[in-house]
Amino acid sequence: AAADLQGKYQKLAQEYSKLRAQNQVLKKGVVDEQANSASLKEQLKMKDQSLRKLQQEMDSLTFRNQQLAKRVELLQDELALSEARGKKNKKSVESSSHLSQEQKSVFNEDLQKKIEENERLHILFFEADEQHKRLEAELRSRLEVLEADAAQHQAVVDSLTRKHTDTIEKLQNDKAKLEIKSQTLEREAKDCRLRTEECQQQLKNLQAALGSRLEESLCIINEKVPFNDTRSNQYNALNVPLHNRRNQLKLRDLAGQALAFIQELVTALLNFHTYTEQKVQIFPIDSATDTISPLNQKFSQYLHENASYVRPLEEGMLHLFESITEDTVTVLETTVKLKAFSEHLASYLHFLRKILPYQLKSLEEECESSLCTAALRAKNMELHRDMKRLTAVFEKLNTYISLLVLPSTKPEGVLRTNYNLVFTNIASSLHGFHDVLKDISKHYSQKATLEQDIPTATQKLVTTNDCILSSLVALTNGVGKMTSFFSNNLDHFTASLSYGPKGGREFISPLSAECMLQYKKKAVAYMKSLKKPCADSVPYEEALANRRVLLSSTESREGLAQQVQQSLEKIAKLEQEKEHWMLEAQLAKIKLEKENQKLKNSLSGHLIETIQEHSVLPNAAETKKETEKSLRDPIKSTSLAPDVESREDLIKNHYMARIAELTSHLQLADSKSVHFHAECRALAKRLSLAEKSKESLAEELKLASQNISRLQASKDELMTTKRSYEDQLSMMSDHLCSMNETLTKQREEIDTLKMTSKGNSKKNKNR
Repeated sequence: AAADLQGKYQKLAQEYSKLRAQNQVLKKGVVDEQANSASLKEQLKMKDQSLRKLQQEMDSLTFRNQQLAKRVELLQDELALSEARGKKNKKSVESSSHLSQEQKSVFNEDLQKKIEENERLHILFFEADEQHKRLEAELRSRLEVLEADAAQHQAVVDSLTRKHTDTIEKLQNDKAKLEIKSQTLEREAKDCRLRTEECQQQLKNLQAALGSRLEESLCIINEKVPFNDTRSNQYNALNVPLHNRRNQLKLRDLAGQALAFIQELVTALLNFHTYTEQKVQIFPIDSATDTISPLNQKFSQYLHENASYVRPLEEGMLHLFESITEDTVTVLETTVKLKAFSEHLASYLHFLRKILPYQLKSLEEECESSLCTAALRAKNMELHRDMKRLTAVFEKLNTYISLLVLPSTKPEGVLRTNYNLVFTNIASSLHGFHDVLKDISKHYSQKATLEQDIPTATQKLVTTNDCILSSLVALTNGVGKMTSFFSNNLDHFTASLSYGPKGGREFISPLSAECMLQYKKKAVAYMKSLKKPCADSVPYEEALANRRVLLSSTESREGLAQQVQQSLEKIAKLEQEKEHWMLEAQLAKIKLEKENQKLKNSLSGHLIETIQEHSVLPNAAETKKETEKSLRDPIKSTSLAPDVESREDLIKNHYMARIAELTSHLQLADSKSVHFHAECRALAKRLSLAEKSKESLAEELKLASQNISRLQASKDELMTTKRSYEDQLSMMSDHLCSMNETLTKQREEIDTLKMTSKGNSKKNKNR
């Protein structure tokens, strides 16, 4: 922020220096204009003086002229009087004629002089008037120029004043903006300091975490990884590369388009070879009317076998298309089905080589026929050359496609750096194939036109030629589509070759590629097994609530375990008491039997049976009930006994009831004690948890106090920076005030210059 302020004030100082320089220039211009106006004033004074002199001379001349005119009038009056007098006294006139003639001559001479002087004065007046007009025009033009200069200077002064006012307003706005910006920068500085502290703390934590993770990873790598397989190309080729589904879908789409083009090509080749066979059967000799030559018979026989060589091309491309799926990795090392297509293409090339000599000889035989004209012979020779070129193009294609097969069969047969060159040559061969087919269709159409002009041409020949032409056109269009398709996707074909394992980016051999595909299938099966849906788990919030309950409730694991232990101990004690009381009960039964035998012999059998039936009891509760029954039965049975026995029975029953009540109270007290013990354990656990939370809160409080102290220190630093910023702002405001004072002085100077220029312009106008 301080650097921005310094740069801003440097710019303002530069503008101020520029304005001062402009002000000096304007002052100098104003001084020059004042000197010019003073010189013009002197010239104007001199011209005014000369003009006054001329005016005075003019006035004197006009006055003299008026006197002379009056004198002439007087003379004319005198002349008229003299003439009137001459009529009255001729004698006097005659006597004084000599005198009047002399006066008249004197008057005429005087008049002539006055006329000449008047003419000379008129000329001087005219010249003076012309000179005055010319001087007035010059002065007027000078005055207009000076007014224009004054207007320009006034415009410059106005623009400078506007500029100065704009700069003052701009500086004031900049000052306000800078104050606001300084405040925002202070706030941002506070936020940045806090953020930097947090980021530093996070960075430290991250560095510590990453360091621990790095050590852990290094330990795991050192312990679990015996070697790094990416360092060796042979081992790295066995690694499964990242699955590029988009690339596989693109290759499958391209393979589908190539299959469609191959199907069109196969259909066109089948039609071409079939219709060529028909043409051989009907021209130049029709087999229906005459026997054709043995050469054409053999040629026709070979052409009849074309389907067995052409159709496998479509099957090979279909198998190649089916081998490219979304789950596989398609590169030259894994495209094993390309070998079958290459073999089928080689088989078709063998077929073309086999029929080529017969086709050439058939064309030569057709040229030797009597029906063949010179033009037809020339077209046949052109087709002769085109068929050779067609076979050569297929040989090129077969060579380059066999080179593409080598990475999946014999990788040492072709270098990986030459793959791009092979694809480029295939594209150029397809262009050559298209050009040859265009030439063949062009020449064959011309040949068919010439054959139609033969007198012996039949409709069957014309139809066959049309079918051959249509098959050639279809073949040319199909190969053209294939050529443009391969050229447009050449970059994708070459780019897909770099697909491979990480690090090496290539496969070493077809065997390693096959092993990699097997590993890929295993990996896919493993990933599918991992995608099985997991069982429903307890929600996180519910699990937290259960954990709190488990930690704080009386039924915690430790408490329950202790309760179980105590219960087991009680059960063992009760078992011992059970055995003891069973023995006591047996002894009591024996005594009771003896007493009962003594009391009543008649009831002894019944008592013995009941005692034998209840001699062995399953548990302590049943033994108690049976003993009570056995004790009650004799009471009931001996209801007729004396009162002493009944009283003893009542006492026994009372004590038995009291014992049962006390045992129930004892069991209740035991259960309550167990419950209270569990609650005490839970409270102790809660107390320990509270102590732990208290310790953690104390640590947090300590950290908070440290943070508060650190924030207080940062606050002090910010206050010092704020004071420094305020000092800088005060200095800046003082500087701005000084600049405003200088600008006001300049404005006053400009106003004075304006006033002086306006006064000069008014004086010039008045002049």
